[in-house]
Amino acid sequence: MEDIMNPTTFDLACDLIGRQSVSPADGGCIPRIAKLLEPLGFTCETIMSNGVTNLWARHGTAGPLMVFAGHIDVVPAGPIEKWATDPFTPTVCDGRLYGRGAADMKTSVAAMVIAARDFIKIYPDYKGSIGFIITSDEEDIGIDGTKVVVRILEERNILPDWCIVGEPSSIETLGDTIKNGRRGSLLGYLTVFGKQGHIAYPARASNPINKAMQALADLAAETWDTGNEYYEPTSWQMSNIHAGTGANNVIPGEMKVDFNFRFSTACTAENLQKRVHDILDSHGLDYEINWRLSGEPFLTPKGSLTDALSDAIASVTHTTPALSTTGGTSDGRFIAKICPQVVEFGPINQTIHQIDENVLIADIEPLTEIYRRTLENLFLLNKPGEIR
Repeated sequence: MEDIMNPTTFDLACDLIGRQSVSPADGGCIPRIAKLLEPLGFTCETIMSNGVTNLWARHGTAGPLMVFAGHIDVVPAGPIEKWATDPFTPTVCDGRLYGRGAADMKTSVAAMVIAARDFIKIYPDYKGSIGFIITSDEEDIGIDGTKVVVRILEERNILPDWCIVGEPSSIETLGDTIKNGRRGSLLGYLTVFGKQGHIAYPARASNPINKAMQALADLAAETWDTGNEYYEPTSWQMSNIHAGTGANNVIPGEMKVDFNFRFSTACTAENLQKRVHDILDSHGLDYEINWRLSGEPFLTPKGSLTDALSDAIASVTHTTPALSTTGGTSDGRFIAKICPQVVEFGPINQTIHQIDENVLIADIEPLTEIYRRTLENLFLLNKPGEIR
């Protein structure tokens, strides 16, 4: 029978999956986690922001400070009738644990909590501190979650030395990939202006589609950078193009194009914006662009954290992980502003956001063990001066 105050990682993962925490709701997950951390000696603080529930918890007051970060909010289940089982009823089938959030990322959060518990019980006199940043606003717009907690920590001059975000980073097998950075995301909403008119009298109109085509081709062909040791070259992609009135004999008065940069640390958002304007201006277009920077790139080069985590993975799974910066944005981009070493590591990501999301049950305890051994490597094996 499950001990509610001393659960296994599997038990806690099931508990969290069973709570309907569709973003930005927390479904009671954060109070549950705090209830487990407080008896271990963690000071737990619930931070509310516009209805979003966040947790900052810390064990110890001395440095160095290692932070586990994650989110307990999930994306909507989608058509429930297409699930083999109820998405908010954790279900075991064929060696897998099914449920919304199983992979992204309630199992990681459960593993982090249990790993910290076990480490503290084994090494109650370790030198340093362990923290948790848990949010219910990662899958939504992300402005009232980790970003808020980071701002508060910065104001208090609480600056972690290391942080592991529990995003599902593994691709084929547990431990094959560590995310040591993420590309930035810069969105542009372009409107090219023309003059509406009858298509049979083009001299009396100005066709924004015709005028913009070469400029768009030039943007698509541009080499923005060549990447670096950790990043692929920056990518510029159009996501939507719209023009026209619906009639086949009308030249439209404007054309709208949505595009996105996924960019590396080899360039900056400001530089990319300038170069886009330069290309559009070179074609003499009448236009406007609204920009939105949804995430800046971050990078953690090889160092004490990647070494500690890689060694832990190798000792548990006999796998040598690859370092990768692929994928979308994560809350690591916020934490990197106050923490010099931020990585992401978690279970296999093949079913995230999908119908019948799941994790391999056989990976749950090894994931916990990897997190625990990483704490050992950081706190027990690091030498003074090797933290940063």
